[in-house]
Amino acid sequence: MAFSIYIVLALATFASTFSTLHPRQSSTVTVDPAKIYQTIDGFGISETFQRANQIHALSPSLQRYALDLLFNRTSGAGFSILRNGIGSSPDSSSDHMVSIQPKNPGGPNAVPKYVWDGNDNSQVWVSTEAVKTYGVDTVYANAWSAPGYMKTNNNDANGGSLCGVSAASCSSGDWKQAYANYLAQYIVYYKDIGVNITHLGFLNEPDLTTSYASMRSNGQQAADFIKVLRPTLDKANLTSVKITCCDAEGWSSQQGMMGALNGVSSMLGTITAHSYTSQPNSPINTPHNVWQTENADLQGPWATAFYSNNGAGEGLNWANKIHTALTTANASAYLYWIGVQGGATNSKLIRISDDKKSVIPSKRLWAFANWSRHVRPGAVRIGASGGPSGSRVSAFSNVDESLAVQVIQGGAATGTVTVKVNGFVAFAAKAWITDNGHDCDEIVATLTADGTSVSAQVPGRSMVTFVLSPSM
Repeated sequence: MAFSIYIVLALATFASTFSTLHPRQSSTVTVDPAKIYQTIDGFGISETFQRANQIHALSPSLQRYALDLLFNRTSGAGFSILRNGIGSSPDSSSDHMVSIQPKNPGGPNAVPKYVWDGNDNSQVWVSTEAVKTYGVDTVYANAWSAPGYMKTNNNDANGGSLCGVSAASCSSGDWKQAYANYLAQYIVYYKDIGVNITHLGFLNEPDLTTSYASMRSNGQQAADFIKVLRPTLDKANLTSVKITCCDAEGWSSQQGMMGALNGVSSMLGTITAHSYTSQPNSPINTPHNVWQTENADLQGPWATAFYSNNGAGEGLNWANKIHTALTTANASAYLYWIGVQGGATNSKLIRISDDKKSVIPSKRLWAFANWSRHVRPGAVRIGASGGPSGSRVSAFSNVDESLAVQVIQGGAATGTVTVKVNGFVAFAAKAWITDNGHDCDEIVATLTADGTSVSAQVPGRSMVTFVLSPSM
């Protein structure tokens, strides 16, 4: 009898230990399409400051692989937004973005002396590929600064303000109109090669002075220029181009500029902000869509894991950052800083090896893929609740009426997750997973016979995206 009791106790102890080491659970995510939030414009990256040149310098096969990783919807991230840099520098030394008017034409009212090389540091090539090969519809052209001769410090770097805006007078005159003409001409150059720039930004981190291209501006100064830029674009038949503002260094910094922009709200198209000094943890007060246009683990050593030790460059961390921006701050877009480049930091999603013979994607890329492949431009965020302990859930209704539901399991628990959608009957359902062993790979998803729910295994430390297609 004592022996039997010992066996029973031993088995119970083993079962308890196994459960602790390998926890499993079953839970339900409930999606409510009647709860409607913001519209999604997309996800993306940039190849500014001559990073596009680095891709273009690769072998043809590696070029295609890199571009596929960025824009292909089945083998890559399926990014839908490309952010380009509008040059302001007098030359292309170092990684400078050269201006289309490197030299002062003789004053703000002089006849412009534009110079266009048709290359734009290989951004023309990347843009053409993105738009014509991969179907990217959103191209965001963003200036870090006006050319130096248009500014108070006579330098495109080290801050300074645009001559002619409030509290920024220059002996050379008022350059607001000349800068507006300059930006319009840049858009026309791209239009002539078949690439339509959809969004235009004239500032980047205007609250920061840097040794590279930078220009200071407060909200009132930005409003001063917008009053000139909007009619200039309209006169140039660029009425569809949306003006963005202001790509402040942090989310709260951008919020602080909004009051001064109220008077030009009708001229604005999109509000843009970065996440370096403050994260998108609350909505910005505006009637416009808000984009998180730049964030990265700039200095962290190159990391490829989805989860290891909660490092800043790990994929799980970025899956969660995107989730917070979309569900807490109501962001309509999320962009990483750089898509592809060389070097040993996490400032990019994809690394070019030092010998230029390989291209290495990180799990940050595949975390983005779980969003960007399946939450397409025009999707609307809808209500989502429930999910397993330790998870974060969200849901989106796409233009094609499919539903994309995300489950990010930050805890160690593994188990079956069932997705149920109120008032929705699915004809088909699939699921994709990213974790340490998968790169947005399709996994088994089981749809009930009546099409009212779908289930799949969600491991610990993973992100799974369910896609439900409506009944025919």
